[in-house]
Amino acid sequence: MIALLQRVKRASVTVDEQRIAAIGPGLLVLVGVEKTDTPAQAIRLAERLYAYRIFPDAADRMNRSLQDVGGELLLVPQFTLLADTTRGNRPGFERAAEPALGEALFTQLAASARALGCPTQIGRFGANMDIELINTGPATFLLQISPG
Repeated sequence: MIALLQRVKRASVTVDEQRIAAIGPGLLVLVGVEKTDTPAQAIRLAERLYAYRIFPDAADRMNRSLQDVGGELLLVPQFTLLADTTRGNRPGFERAAEPALGEALFTQLAASARALGCPTQIGRFGANMDIELINTGPATFLLQISPG
């Protein structure tokens, strides 16, 4: 699984002119699921997202986690993170999971985050979404969860 984390002051997802999710301070995470990903990877990603120390402490060092600051999590499925852009002028998506697997693992990720006690909102799998955010820092990180 691959996750692009953005530390935000606030973020929201709109589908068909209707806001379906919104958070205050926390993380907006764009999530890509690969063909070879497993439920164990979804659980591990949830744990990492909740504990990843990218929020400033009193000395303005990235030393605090989402859990430490009481932040919220907004998960957005985004298969285009898995695009192969190494050749040609059109991306390839051979690494991306089929929709059924992608949605199942995305749902597992959200459930795992909630089970940890993390306030979690989600985008809509397979929908055309409008994402609004205020990235603070800016702070953007790429996490990859490998099998095993």
